[in-house]
This record gives sequence, C-alpha cells and structure tokens, in this order.
Amino acid sequence: MYYGGSIVFQASGEPDAEKGPQEKATNGSIWLTLLALLMGGLALNLTPCVYPLLPITISYFGGKGQRMKGMTIIHGLLYMLGLAATNSLLGLSAALSGGMLGFALQQPIVLIFVAAVIVAMGLSFFGIWELRLPLWLTKPASKSFAGFFGTFFMGLTLGIVAAPCIGPFILGLLVYVGQTGDPFLGLLYFFVLSIGLGLPLSVLAVFSGSMARLPKSGEWMIWIRKLMGWVLFFMAAFMVGPLLPNPVLKSVLLAAVAAAAGIDLGWLDKTWGMHGVSSYLKKAIAVAMVCGAGLYLAVSLKPVGTIEWIPYDQAVLSKAGEVGKPVILEFYAEWCAPCHMMERDVFADPEVVRLARDFVAVRVDLTNVQAFHDELLRRYQIRGIPAAILINRNGIEEQGLRIEGYVGKDEFLERLRRLLEKQ
Repeated sequence: MYYGGSIVFQASGEPDAEKGPQEKATNGSIWLTLLALLMGGLALNLTPCVYPLLPITISYFGGKGQRMKGMTIIHGLLYMLGLAATNSLLGLSAALSGGMLGFALQQPIVLIFVAAVIVAMGLSFFGIWELRLPLWLTKPASKSFAGFFGTFFMGLTLGIVAAPCIGPFILGLLVYVGQTGDPFLGLLYFFVLSIGLGLPLSVLAVFSGSMARLPKSGEWMIWIRKLMGWVLFFMAAFMVGPLLPNPVLKSVLLAAVAAAAGIDLGWLDKTWGMHGVSSYLKKAIAVAMVCGAGLYLAVSLKPVGTIEWIPYDQAVLSKAGEVGKPVILEFYAEWCAPCHMMERDVFADPEVVRLARDFVAVRVDLTNVQAFHDELLRRYQIRGIPAAILINRNGIEEQGLRIEGYVGKDEFLERLRRLLEKQ
C-alpha cells in the first residue's frame, strides 16, 4: 500500500475509508499471482541445487526420528516455516524500500545492470561458469541444533544452501515486489513462494518412505538447469524491454527469447530425452513454448482500445478547471509491472474507456527521468505507482477517492462514478 495525499489541491468532502492491503489482495489477479508463485516454488524443487536436498532432508528426519517422538508433522511444519520466514523478510524489506527501488529503475543504466546480472546468472545454468557461495556464508548453515529450534533453524538456512539456483529468481521477485511498494504483498508473495519450495521437503520429511520412489538425479537435471537458464534470459529481456523505442520491439524480443528456448530445449539439446517417452515429453514442452511465443506476439500486436491519455502538461489541468471538467491524473512507468496490469485489466475495459470520456485523462510517464518529475512527485506526495489522482470539476482533489496501487476494474469504475455523482 502507498501513502500520502496532495499538498496542492484542497481536499473536499469527507474522505472515504481506504482499503488496506489485505483487502486489495482479494482481487482475482492477486489470487492468480499467488497460485503462480506457489507453482513456481514447487518447480524450484527440480533445480540442481534444491533437488539433492531431498535425500538430505530425509536422512535428517530419519536420523532424529526417535527423538521426535511422534511429532514429525510439527517438525515438518517448522522446517517449512523456517524457510518461509527467511524469504518473507526479504520480500518485506524489498516492499518497504519499494519507492526507492522503483524510481531507481527509471535510470536506463540501472535496468541494464540488473538485466546483465540476471543474464550472468543464467549463463551459470548452462555450465559456462559456476556460482558458489563463500564458505563464511554456508558454514553457519551446517550447524546442528536439537529440538524444535533445530528443525526451524535447518529451514532458515535452506535458502542459503539453495541460493545458487533460487537466488536469480528471488532477485526477480524482489524487483517486482519493490515496484508494488506494498509491505503486506511483499511478505505474502515470498511466503507463498517459500511454501511451494518447502512443501515437498516437508511432506517427504513426514513420509520418509516416499524417498525410495523419487527419481534419481541424471541427465534430466541438466535439461531442467538449462530450462531455468532460459527463464532467466526471459526475465532479463523483460527488464530491458522499456528501453526499446517501440513497444512492438519489446513484444518481438520476448517472443524471440521464448521461441529460441523452445528450439534449443526441444531439438538442439542432446543431454536428455533422445529416445522413448522422455523424447516426446521434451518436444511437447518445446512445441508449447514456441506456440506460446507465437500466440503472445499475435495478441500483443493486435490493437486494443484503451483510455486516450494526454501527456502531462500543467496547462491541460488548468484548462480542465476552467471548463469545469473532472480529471484523472495517473502516474505510470514502463518498468512498473502493476502499471501494465492496470493497463491490461482496467484501462482496456470497454466500460472503463466509455466512462473515462467524461474526464480529462492525463498521464505522467515516469519511465524516463524528466526535470519536472521530482517536483511533481513531491507536490502530490507520490511514493509508489501506479497511482491516480481524481480531481473534481472545481480543480480540487477528492482525496478519499485517490487510487494507490493496483485496483480491479470494478473498484476503478466505482470511484469514477462516485466522483461524477458528487458534481
């Protein structure tokens, strides 16, 4: 959640109670995001750094089975919660510094640097170089403690041991939650990701007999490693997309990376799946990736109706006040993921487009730093985006209707209608 109000426009009317982040999280898109994070956490168990931890986990719980005295389930939950606690604090920290992180990403050099780091990590998944953590960092993770705390501590340090594989994905998610600026969502996103990562380990800890049925590491792990590398390349392409002069080029770049990944993993890769069922499975996944890239490109190139935004100009706001027309003043940036969600889910909705015609829709684009941005952000006390200031026909901001962070179509429409009804 973002905080702040306008210091220029006088508030009129009684402010409405703002929705807290817990209420915002009930949006359908939030639930889909949480499901995707849970599935992503489960998928991370197939990475080369995490998968070998499965037998280690089983041996740990098996060796202490007598001392656990029938409380294996509690130990399994503590093991999973220990991992969740570590990563959730990372998410909370990123969200609390969201404004600083988000506005830093206005700088092209910062975007290029972050993308370069992600590409470098992706190359390590192809065996070009090996990412290792220093001994001073991994040594504390090898300590053993007794009782419930020992199990919880093992979960806490699991993220350190698995960092060479899951670290790049944690970095990407840190950037994302930093852009949302919502501490609750930052905590929640990392908690759900950690539950997905720790759930298989926790279940196997409780039912140690399942270990015998786990597939052994082999060439398929090398293929999974390359798949994760391509995921990182896709993330890097997404990061530098806003620097391209045309949005079409961004869509072409993302589709090209996805198609290249499918071709490499399905046909050029010789590490796994050369014969039998595994060969058909690998090629089916590759075909889905290539077809998905083509579908994404076709959809992104299709013209979509949206609100006709006017680039910010103080003269436009002054003119709107003179003619007595309400204003939507929206703060946006290409690097802001929630802004793109609003653009896709809300601003392209036909009902929203129709109602917005009763307003002067002005957009402040923060993608590239302009001289007037700092003063404008201070004036309206904008600490995170997306954000929309609703100004009535008298040129006065309706502070109770201010939109901060991602909101769904229904809530956006409701606030616009409430402003029109007050006129």
